[in-house]
Amino acid sequence: MPEPLVICDNLVKIYKVADLEVVALQGLDLEVSPGEMIAIVGVSGSGKTTLLNILSGLDLPSAGKCLVDGNDLTRLSQAQRINYERFTVGHVWQQSGRNLLPELSIQANVELPQVLGGVAPALRARRARELLELVGLAGMGYKRPDQLSGGEQQRAAIAVALANQPKLLLGDEPTGELDSATAGEILALLRSLNRQLGLTIILVTHDVAIASVVDRTIAIRDGRTSTETVRREAPLEAVSEHTLAVSAIIGLPSETHRESVLIDRVGRLQLPKEALEGFPFNGRAEVRIVNDHVELWPPGSGGEMNGGSLN
Repeated sequence: MPEPLVICDNLVKIYKVADLEVVALQGLDLEVSPGEMIAIVGVSGSGKTTLLNILSGLDLPSAGKCLVDGNDLTRLSQAQRINYERFTVGHVWQQSGRNLLPELSIQANVELPQVLGGVAPALRARRARELLELVGLAGMGYKRPDQLSGGEQQRAAIAVALANQPKLLLGDEPTGELDSATAGEILALLRSLNRQLGLTIILVTHDVAIASVVDRTIAIRDGRTSTETVRREAPLEAVSEHTLAVSAIIGLPSETHRESVLIDRVGRLQLPKEALEGFPFNGRAEVRIVNDHVELWPPGSGGEMNGGSLN
């Protein structure tokens, strides 16, 4: 197994607002292998955008460890952080206005990160043309962003993000402002780049369509990783009566995806809200190790509730 490209270990982020402290991340663990394409999902306020900001170098964690391609994001000097943001990570935002400078042509937008990276004029012009062709905008480099459709703007944004050949591409709801057909095209492009370039991609999304095609989907709840949903290599031909028709968190069909509750390094896990609401745990559970599995029972149930075990 290759070393993970991204390692988050017990990551904590606390924001201070006036006299209040808001805990956005509380002990989050995450590992992403090189070449993976994953989605991060969660309700508003769960911590997913905070995680993306830390991975992009725009924010610092309050505690814990965060490594990306060997860069310890808690210990970088200002110069090292600038190099990290220029060469290790690329970012595609939901709003095209954050991705592209409106007064520049698309060609110039793609060249700009290379200018900041010290690439010679002839080389950066050639790479910009190659990237525009790669994302499906060949021959359109002379146009300004306002002359492009929403989907074309996001294609151009992806080219800008890839200008300095980053190891990691981050997408913050990159299809959020697009219609479903165009969103599918952008998703297909990202998947193609992931496979063709071996590019590692992390997407924050509310779109189940995105979650259905990535390698893994990580759900964040209350600032911690909650569940992991993985695409099956081969769809199941039939689902047993003991298998849910859809995954509990993401809602993906169990014939094509397998969902697991994540357990952190000290043994903590988050049960699905459906389990907490459906069984009288009241903050405690009896734990029983039975041969090849672990059972959780509401206290005092005696292990005799019909269908009451969570294996």
